Amino acid sequence: MADAILVVNAGSSSIKFSVFVERGGTPTLALRGQIEGLYTRAHFVAKDAKGATAAEKTWDADAKLGHEGAVDHLAAFLRNELTEVRLAGVGHRVVHGGLEYTKPVRVDANVLAKLEKFNPLAPLHQPNNLQPIPLLPERPPPLPQVASLDPSVPLA
Repeated sequence: MADAILVVNAGSSSIKFSVFVERGGTPTLALRGQIEGLYTRAHFVAKDAKGATAAEKTWDADAKLGHEGAVDHLAAFLRNELTEVRLAGVGHRVVHGGLEYTKPVRVDANVLAKLEKFNPLAPLHQPNNLQPIPLLPERPPPLPQVASLDPSVPLA
């Protein structure tokens, strides 16, 4: 069974994702998509590697899916869709790691708490980037998670 990696970019009103499957030692795009309008009229779309729609769903305007509902839907979709591969881990786009985290880091409760301290440095992005991280371990299977941090700009 091949391994797959889920990559997540969570924003204030959407979660974008890609799934890469290891084929012949090379990660290859298998799925990509997004759930947008998390707090208004949520819409989910997933496309396969060729761009064909694999799944699509729209919620009623009063549903207010939020990040938690979006993670629930994405987790259920991936469990049903990835029957031929094993999801081995999750990578998260995170804006700020301060001076402490300048390269990708495996996230545990301690690292997450430290990353949350940087919320004031990017208040429109950082809190949203971090929201799915504590939610995913609550959904089976528990997966290792890595924060991939945006490159820091050195201060002059």
